[in-house]
Amino acid sequence: MDERDVRLLKAISDLGTGSPERLHEETEIPVSTIHYRLNNLREAGVIENELYDLDLDALGLGVTVVIEVLADYSGSHEQLSERLLGVEGVTEAYFTMGETDFVVVARLPDSDDVERLIRAFEDIEEVDRTDSTFVIKSLRDGQRPLESYSLDTLVGMLADE
Repeated sequence: MDERDVRLLKAISDLGTGSPERLHEETEIPVSTIHYRLNNLREAGVIENELYDLDLDALGLGVTVVIEVLADYSGSHEQLSERLLGVEGVTEAYFTMGETDFVVVARLPDSDDVERLIRAFEDIEEVDRTDSTFVIKSLRDGQRPLESYSLDTLVGMLADE
């Protein structure tokens, strides 16, 4: 990956589109070069899909809950992870070090669904307890992690010399 690839990825993140025409306007890289490079980035597995960003509030999934899960399990964490990920509404899950075993993020339609979610976690035998936090306002949702870096920093970290 070189500087042009990094510039393209940053522009995709900033603009929220993979449109070669919009990327050309942002980067001044020729459209034909953009097509070629995007195909190479797909083949390399850097670009995994072309999903549209959704406004989850407008969609009806405006309640975000962060849940810490404390568990007692003898098997692998992967087995318990699969059960946690199987609960509807879970959008992110992390296996963590420390007192908390897992941190789970869920996007839900309303507070009634939060109760259902917590009950579903409590029905998992290995889950000892949960601690839930309602998100009042999302400051950055992490769907586009490149937005949090300047182009110069990304080029320095990611581009081959």
